[in-house]
Parts: sequence; structure tokens; C-alpha cells
Amino acid sequence: MSSIISFKNINRLAVPAIISGIAEPILSATDTAIVGNIPINGTESLAAVGIVGSFLSMLIWVLAQTRAAISAIISQYLGAGRLDEVKTLPAQAILFNIGLSIIVLIITVPFIKEIFAVLKAEGQVLEYCISYYSIRVWGFPLSLFVFAIFGIFRGLQNTFWPMIIALIGVIANVILDFALVYGIEGVIEPMHLEGAAWASLFSQILMAVLSLVLLLKKTEVSLKLKKPWHPEMNRFLVMSGNLFIRSLALNVTLMLAVREATSLGTNYIAAHSIAIQLWLFFAFFIDGYGGAGNILGGRLLGAKDYTTLVVMSKKVNIYGVIVACLLGVIAFLFTEKLGLIFSKDPEVLSIFKGFFYIVVLMLPINAFAFVGDGIFKGMGETKYLRNVLLGSTFLGFLPVLLITRYFNLQLIGVWIAISVWMFIRGMALVIKFRKKYVPLSLKENIK
Repeated sequence: MSSIISFKNINRLAVPAIISGIAEPILSATDTAIVGNIPINGTESLAAVGIVGSFLSMLIWVLAQTRAAISAIISQYLGAGRLDEVKTLPAQAILFNIGLSIIVLIITVPFIKEIFAVLKAEGQVLEYCISYYSIRVWGFPLSLFVFAIFGIFRGLQNTFWPMIIALIGVIANVILDFALVYGIEGVIEPMHLEGAAWASLFSQILMAVLSLVLLLKKTEVSLKLKKPWHPEMNRFLVMSGNLFIRSLALNVTLMLAVREATSLGTNYIAAHSIAIQLWLFFAFFIDGYGGAGNILGGRLLGAKDYTTLVVMSKKVNIYGVIVACLLGVIAFLFTEKLGLIFSKDPEVLSIFKGFFYIVVLMLPINAFAFVGDGIFKGMGETKYLRNVLLGSTFLGFLPVLLITRYFNLQLIGVWIAISVWMFIRGMALVIKFRKKYVPLSLKENIK
């Protein structure tokens, strides 16, 4: 199986995964950049988009973990040569996703004001949060539907069609953002912040339709629900549950960071919003190699080819670190220009430049965490991923955040805490892989 971990094949999977992976942060970043330059209350609008974007990202990340579970199961069956045995699983998994999203809508929509008040939004910012979220939230079930289909494609070793869907969604969102936020003279009145929300919703509708059509046209997967419940649904639910808890811990970190930034003032949350959008963009960019590791890890584990699994892991980690370093150099050289994309407010940009170097310096370490996450998800190691996130959040991020708050380090302290969190995540995955899978490859070679 050595040919499947060649440079060409890894990048055949990774490059489309990078492009499709950065679609969501680009959608959010587009809203952030365009809204941040609204001539009326631009800073307040930017703060609202940052708060709502973080909350929606939390919901999506928590519940979209079913994508990793379905991808892992399908790729493992593919590697074992038993793909026909899981034909009825995808439809049941997608139904589960849609059901979850409806429950979340029912729970959150009546309490929009209270949710954002807890995140320290108040006054004009709180009003903007409510109006923006009340539109964007309806795209949430569509996002989960799209993520589930992306997981099916990944399990089938195909990242090309998710890339096409994502590209179309991003282009549509950018065009609609400009048209609806700023308006078209004589045709559309400027809708400002609400225009950005509608643009995101329309692009999510488009991506959902494209995903459904391409899944039915380009694969043999059927979305007809059939009884009985597939035997692998139990493993799917356990894996999804572990990743659900893991994502809750992950988002505790991100939401506490947003809450801390919001408590410092409007300019601080605006600066933090810029940084988190760029951090997410870098994360999803690097995660393209995590996606390749996810796809190949499941397939190689299914085939019990531990030697190739170890070699693959080394390669994708190296590629991920190289990409992280390149991104870091670009971000370091163009820090001010990156900030200007999102805001022209001098005070916001000054705060942003005062801590962004921490984000840049941590990128190579982040690569080990992002790539390792992908590999471990592909192998179904969801229990360990859950425990790593719980440990890094409550024994790493939270104590450091409290210490840096005591010393009044403001956003520098927030990003130091995030850096410690990422370091623990990355190193824990490296150590576990070396202890468990390297010995298996050595044993295989002795045989």
C-alpha cells in the first residue's frame, strides 16, 4: 500500500481538503471583513459578528463531529474490502445529524438574548448579536447536512467534490455579502449587518443542494432509510458522543476566550475577532493534511498495515509543519495588512498587533495538534481525543487564563492560554501514537 502514501497521493487528498476546509472560516471571515468596514457602527457590528460567529462555530464543531465518525467507519471498511456492508449507514447517520440540529434550534432560538448576555454582549452590540444570529441560525441544520455528506466523501477517499461545493459556496457568499451589506444602487438597499447574515444563509442553502445532488450523482451511496438499524450505528453513536464531549471542551476554551475579550471592551473583542478568524483560517488550512491523515489512517488501520500507517503519519505531520511555517512567515510579514482587511479602526488595529505575534509563533506546534486530530479520528481513537481535550482545557487553558488575568495581561494572556492548550494537545497525540502504533509496526516487520 506504499503507493497510497506517496507525495502525489497525499496532496491529491490534502489540497482539496484544504480548500474545502477553509470554506467555513472564509465565510465567517468575509462577514467579519465586510461588516467591519460598514460606515455606520462598523466596530459594534464587527464585535457582534465575532461573538455570534464564535457561538455558531461552537455549535457546528460540537455537532458536526459525526462527520469524522462516519468518515472513519467508511474508510476502515474500505481498507478491509467490505464497503458493501455499510451501504445503509450514511442515510441513518444523516438523519441523526438533522435531528440533532432541530433540537439545538428549539433550545437556543427562544434564549438568544440570554445567551449573548452571558458572553458579555450589551447595548448596541447585544442588539446586533440578536438580529444577526436570528437569521444565520437557520443555516445551522444545512451546515450539519453538508458536513455529514463531506464525511461520506472523505470515507470514500474523495476530497474533490467537497472542494467544488465549498468553492461555489464561498464565491456565492462573497458576491452576496457585497450586494446585500452595501447594496446595489437602484436595485437593493444596503442591509448592513443583516445583509451579511442573509448572504451566509443563502450560500449555505446552495451548498446543501449541491452536496445532495453530487452525492447521488457521483457515488453509489443511497439515502433511502432502511430497517433495521445498522450494527455500526452503535459505534457511530459512541464515537460521535466522545467527539461531542471533546468539542464541548474545545469550545469551552474558545467561548471563555471570547467572554474574556468581550469583558475588556468593544475594541478588544473586535481585535480578538480578527485574530480568531485568522487562527481558524490557519487551522483549517493546516487541517488539510489532517484530512489526508484522517482518510488514509482509517483505510490503513482497516487493512492492518501498521508499517505504512507509521510512515504516513510522519509524512503528513512534516507536510503540516511546513505549511504552518509558510503561513507563519506570511502572517508575520503582513500583520498590519491582514488587520486592515477586517477593520480600519486605529485602536482596534493597535490592540491586534500587540498580541498577534503569539498566534504566529504557535503555528508549527498547532500543526501537530491539527494533523494528529485528523489521524486519530480516522483510526476511531475518539475516547483518547476526548480525554486529551478535557485535560488540555481544564488543566492547561483554564489555569493559565486565570493566572494571566491576575497579572492583567489582557489579550496577550488570552492567547498565551490558548497556546498552552494547543501545546498539550499536540504533544499528547505524538506521545500516544509513538507508544501504541510504532510498536505494532515493528511487530509487523518482525513477522
